[in-house]
Amino acid sequence: MRILVVEDEPRIAKDISDGLTAAGYVAEVARDGEDAWFRGETENYDAIVLDLGLPRLDGLSVLKRLRAAAVTTPVLILTARDGWREKVEGIDAGADDYLTKPFRIEELLARLRAITRRAAGHASSLVSVGPLEIDTRAQSVSVDGKAVALSALEYRLLSYLVLHRGRAVSQTELLDHIHSGDSDRDTNAVEALVARLRRKLGAPVIETRRGYGYCIAADGP
Repeated sequence: MRILVVEDEPRIAKDISDGLTAAGYVAEVARDGEDAWFRGETENYDAIVLDLGLPRLDGLSVLKRLRAAAVTTPVLILTARDGWREKVEGIDAGADDYLTKPFRIEELLARLRAITRRAAGHASSLVSVGPLEIDTRAQSVSVDGKAVALSALEYRLLSYLVLHRGRAVSQTELLDHIHSGDSDRDTNAVEALVARLRRKLGAPVIETRRGYGYCIAADGP
């Protein structure tokens, strides 16, 4: 999944970005509110981690502008320990959750999993599609109750398709959400990855929609 981290403090931005990358996310960093507003409105992210105290344009204004532009990307705001007014204003402005500084990366990851699940219409960390089950918290996969060992890249692709089940996802979209910006972005690599996934899953879960991309049916195969 592709996450935009909006934080002007370099150490905190690096800690969050490193934690997200280690957890299998594609993390991009914006250092000020103007950049965050532009990226959030023109790019497709799965979630935004938004600090409220930003240069050039404060985080609350960024959030309000994104929601006014009908951007529905889930937003997790970061607030100071005593910033209860910011929390209230952030939620009222359209934030999906908040996290108080200082925090542990494990809590940030848990809250991100929760808001992205809710955005995709899933209340639980366990998502089932036919014989396939994904545990987004443990990042584990099983088919007919049997565990399937996947690489980090394979898991990212499969979980993205599952969370967007019922619609065709293009190769370009998959590249944006499973690869970091400096990674190999060859569409042939996506085809090879899907082929490996199909072999490992052993079930006709991933469909090819000619001219559109790949799809996991909403009700399974």
